[in-house]
Amino acid sequence: MVGKNGSESGSGGDQPLDLFLKIGLDERTAKNTVANSKVTANLTAVIHEAAVTDGCDRAVGNLLYTVATKFPANALVHRPTLVKYIVSLKIKTPAQLEAAFSFVAATASDNLNVVDFEAACGVGIEVSLEDIEKAVDEIFKDNKAVIVEQRYRTNVGELFGYVRKKQPWADPKIVKQVIDKKLYELLGERTAADNEKPTKKKKEKPVKTEDKVIIEETAPPKPSEEEINPFSIFPSPEDNFKVHTEIYFSDRPVLRACNSKEILDKHLKVTRGKVFTRFPPEPNGYLHIGHAKAMFVDFGLAKERGGCCYLRFDDTNPEAEKKEYIDHIEEIVGWMGWEPFKITYTSNYFQDLYELAVELIRRGHAYVDHQTPDEIKEYREKKMNSPWRDRPIEESLKLFDDMKRGMIEEGKATLRMKQDMQSDNFNMYDLIAYRIKFTAHPHAGDKWCIYPSYDYAHCIVDSLENVTHSLCTLEFETRRASYYWLLDALGLYQPYVWEYSRLNITNTVMSKRKLNRLVTEKWVDGWDDPRLMTLAGLRRRGVTATSINAFVRGIGITRSDCSMIRLDRLEYHIREELNKTAARTMVVLNPLKVVITNMDASITDLDAKKWPDAPADDASSFYKVPFSKVVYIEQSDFRMKDSKDYYGLAPGKSVLLRYAFPIKCTEVILGADNETILEIRAEYDPLKKSKPKGVLHWVSESSPGVNPLTIEVRLFDKLFISENPAELDDWLGDLNPHSKVVVQDAYAVPSLRNAAIGDGFQFERLGYFVVDKDSSPEKLVFNRTVTLRDSYSKAGK
Repeated sequence: MVGKNGSESGSGGDQPLDLFLKIGLDERTAKNTVANSKVTANLTAVIHEAAVTDGCDRAVGNLLYTVATKFPANALVHRPTLVKYIVSLKIKTPAQLEAAFSFVAATASDNLNVVDFEAACGVGIEVSLEDIEKAVDEIFKDNKAVIVEQRYRTNVGELFGYVRKKQPWADPKIVKQVIDKKLYELLGERTAADNEKPTKKKKEKPVKTEDKVIIEETAPPKPSEEEINPFSIFPSPEDNFKVHTEIYFSDRPVLRACNSKEILDKHLKVTRGKVFTRFPPEPNGYLHIGHAKAMFVDFGLAKERGGCCYLRFDDTNPEAEKKEYIDHIEEIVGWMGWEPFKITYTSNYFQDLYELAVELIRRGHAYVDHQTPDEIKEYREKKMNSPWRDRPIEESLKLFDDMKRGMIEEGKATLRMKQDMQSDNFNMYDLIAYRIKFTAHPHAGDKWCIYPSYDYAHCIVDSLENVTHSLCTLEFETRRASYYWLLDALGLYQPYVWEYSRLNITNTVMSKRKLNRLVTEKWVDGWDDPRLMTLAGLRRRGVTATSINAFVRGIGITRSDCSMIRLDRLEYHIREELNKTAARTMVVLNPLKVVITNMDASITDLDAKKWPDAPADDASSFYKVPFSKVVYIEQSDFRMKDSKDYYGLAPGKSVLLRYAFPIKCTEVILGADNETILEIRAEYDPLKKSKPKGVLHWVSESSPGVNPLTIEVRLFDKLFISENPAELDDWLGDLNPHSKVVVQDAYAVPSLRNAAIGDGFQFERLGYFVVDKDSSPEKLVFNRTVTLRDSYSKAGK
């Protein structure tokens, strides 16, 4: 043990401040803790559980402080166990502690499997110096070019994250020493240039990624400014006169994107200095969880700054857009808890966009081109100018008017921006601004036969709507040059552009093309199939908007675009929410009949708790469950052969039926094959004198000889077997054949009969479930939202 003076009894009379100083907290942190009564009570209890009232090593004290502030509330029964692992130095790093939190949160109040717990937390694993050096060498080899370029401005936190992936239980202090040594070996002494402050503003530095580890163990972890407020990285609207993007050309001076004082003052007069953002989905499919992150960033920034966020439909492609998608997007944005300032369409600005295209031609920055798509591709790859690039302005103006009036065939002409065909940026190779499509528009009707491209329209509409912060995912970063080139060429107000990483989640696909194929080829049951990561599918599965937003907020608004977020991280937030909101009930999926032989045929109504901490004097916190001589338990809760670590029913063994009585198996009725178990005979203990360890959920006949309420239960699992199916050539071959298992005849307690579509419950010992829209008056259908614990982590997947 690590308590000082070898004492385990402690000084019971110590004041909290004295206790906190003894475990190594600095004076400021200790005083701040005392000021918080809840944390004080938790930390005092943890110190006594650890038997270190006489003090302990500072590193241990900091871990105990973290336990007091972050331990999962649903698993407090396991806190003393975790504390013992800390003081015995079996758990000694923040990474191990975080793993422990995740494990006990998934376990909740169930029995703790010590073997699985120790494996999940890396107990007993010692990472040698050689192991760390090998991991660091590999990382430096893979990232050498970037490190040499950035020198001592290299993001060391990202290097730590890579090491953690390879050696999750390595001592972070040693990792830091090895990385510092390796940096010195590669780069030599720091130069004056290394010590200069970077020109990039501090606010724009990327937030911490999920893989970054806590380096310092000598002080309690403190959340960064970005973790407290993820929107703190964005500048104020009045600061948008500063240069934040430079565009390099092959044949002209550098363009330093910024607003003139006159343009910015005009913008601020319209917006009154408020933040204006936009959420701009294309109405060509259903929104997925990646859009939830975009909503959180766009609507969240506006809300945090007291500003406004448009819901703007980017409807520039009339062939792909449907009213079904528009209606869905409007509805799902509201379900996610966001309220648009206005709902607009890019098509609202078609006339403005056309007039600005004419002006672009007049200024010599656009031309009508007749190359085919294949020719355009070939010329762009070879960095060759179109034969029509230098045609006279008046000629392009006439041809563009002909395009607008429908006098040129579809595919025979486009309007292209005259950008820089020799640029190093592929997205400056004379992008298409307009193309001909003789297709009526769902919103604008048949007025137009030419339609603007995304690259042309979205930056101009941002400017016309006086958007202050144009936020998008990192794949659009290379388009930033085109964005500012066009606004500068037209002399328009320029919003502040910032890109963030896409949300990538394991065991699923997120691209619209792949999602559309899954739906249209009927690999899944529609856009709202509960196995999909569409927001409609997640909602149908029983996931709440609150838990999705909490998950997104926890990830942060990072620019690191190489991370894959594990699905169980989302599931953690789902459980956290449902644990507080889902009423408890009992359902048996695979019933095994148990006849209680020492009970008469009467039916007794017992009280069962809707909530674990239901107060005894609150009748609304209980529901009635009938108890009769015929009950049903799970087939998996009975074995013919008992074992020491088994808590279910077996011949001659007793278990407690939850909220009811202990029963003891007295006889087993087998089928003709002498193996199939048909029925269990048991005796119950009406006085509850026996105290069995095992507790089982169950369902009883509500009337003699009448089966319990029968329901259908759909058990959903991960849609794909691999963590990243999108990278596979045969990604459809990776579909999980067991992603949907239907249990047709599960038994439920009678109180579930009145459940309505969308009602969520915790089926005790089974997981969280929601009533599906396929339910009928004859039979309820339930979807499994999430299990009570993460079986995948334990299986090493």
